[in-house]
Amino acid sequence: MQTGFSHLFIPGPTNVPETVRQAMNVPMQDMRAPDFGDLTLGLFRDMKSVFRTETGTVMFFPGSGTGCWEAAITNTLNPGDKVLMARFGQFSSLWVEMAQRLGLEVDVIDVPWGAGTPVKEISRHLGNDSKDEIKAVFVTHNETATGVTSDVAAVRRALDESFHDALLFVDGVSSVASIDFRMDEWRVDLIVTGSQKGLMLPAGLGVLGISEKALDAAKTSTMRRAYFEFSDMLKLNADGYFPYTPPTQLFHGLRRSLDRIAEEGLDNVIARHHRLAEGVRRGIAAWGLPLVAEHHTLYSDTVSAIRVPQEIDARDVLRIAYEDFKTSFGSGLGPLQGKAFRIGHLGDLNEGMCLTALSIAEMALYRAGVALQLGSGVGAAQAWYANADVARPSLRVAAE
Repeated sequence: MQTGFSHLFIPGPTNVPETVRQAMNVPMQDMRAPDFGDLTLGLFRDMKSVFRTETGTVMFFPGSGTGCWEAAITNTLNPGDKVLMARFGQFSSLWVEMAQRLGLEVDVIDVPWGAGTPVKEISRHLGNDSKDEIKAVFVTHNETATGVTSDVAAVRRALDESFHDALLFVDGVSSVASIDFRMDEWRVDLIVTGSQKGLMLPAGLGVLGISEKALDAAKTSTMRRAYFEFSDMLKLNADGYFPYTPPTQLFHGLRRSLDRIAEEGLDNVIARHHRLAEGVRRGIAAWGLPLVAEHHTLYSDTVSAIRVPQEIDARDVLRIAYEDFKTSFGSGLGPLQGKAFRIGHLGDLNEGMCLTALSIAEMALYRAGVALQLGSGVGAAQAWYANADVARPSLRVAAE
């Protein structure tokens, strides 16, 4: 019989803080009541702060980030429109597949898993598009499968330098509220995220940030849609209501999550994620194992994908961690299955939790046959976290 509690170090769903969990433990309420907007209107306002937008519009859809992918596409584009997308991991691949299923003509730039969004290739395609046939450029800000963060600002510069008017779509599911994202500054037209990662909630709520330009495009879009209709949402959201039953308990949890982010300060949240991720990366380097990300400039501050030696099956590492140490790590996806595993380090997180992840990963790797010095990764991370120059009091909120 195992004792204690299970550890969750996957890149989503992430750990739900106790204060957030308690905030969701409320009786069912009337979503048509005259005071329902007292709960929801503040959520629209404060989510704009997380997206760093003053001019954008926020929408909440019961569902997931994938649902908001579909909402973004079907409300702003037309069947047969040409769009430009890069495919370099599981989630960027799924986005391509959805666009194709929805009837778009997808110009796909394939790059190796472990690379980031190929800005130069995007720039070349945009420069060659003399007839402005490309209606949108899609960027996966943080590719969760490979632990790679791409430069959205650079893609915006490529659009500007090409004098191109394409819409800019961004998948921020595993980056928003964890990695620096700036909707207004980067002039992002549609930003997609979900409740189960940096927002520290259970899965079930998709969140969209929509620019004025995208809302204008929605007025003439001819794609078929019903549940995801922007105009229905806009009509009722103005007073804090929804065209169908909303996930009220998640809204109560989101209220507490947004308060926590505000208490810590968004800049501090982002700095904390970087500081904690760097400790995890130093631990991995001490094992002598490489990351899937090809270059240090691409390293994600929310998830690290770790390649195991060729003779080791990463699925054994995952099994040992789960069965022997009650710990879940992320599996390798697609071509990385059996070749890599992932440590998620985002959301409600502090140094002790990262050290726990590293220590259990070390033991699982050791039992799976990886030649490493027990304690090496933990020691390297400890040396980083113990450095007074990198310690910050902002971890107080994560430790509540």
